[in-house]
Amino acid sequence: MNITPFDPHAATTWARIGVSLVWLAFGFGAKVLRLVPRHERIVARILGPGPAPVLTRLIGIGEILVGVWFLTGIELSVCALFQTLIVATMNAIELVRARDLLLAPVPMVVGNTVLLGLAWYGALG
Repeated sequence: MNITPFDPHAATTWARIGVSLVWLAFGFGAKVLRLVPRHERIVARILGPGPAPVLTRLIGIGEILVGVWFLTGIELSVCALFQTLIVATMNAIELVRARDLLLAPVPMVVGNTVLLGLAWYGALG
């Protein structure tokens, strides 16, 4: 198992912390605590209204786990690849099935591209 420890002086450390905080905030705040109801509406549109509350929270827990994984430094390149796959898949599905529920589709894609760029920098930098 490849573990990359934190170097408090390295920009890659700050990239890892920043990316992890995004995953933790969106997972815990927006989905688990349901502070952003629009997320549940998007899940309802895609997966159905009945299971949406539970599935939104499960997605949130998954996002929290991604944030924690990236913080651990374990297999960072695998984690960055996983992030890339889930963000690209999630964005594609949302743009096709729930575009009207997105606040700003183009800035969302740009922001997620920046997030993934930072994730790869944190993993490989």
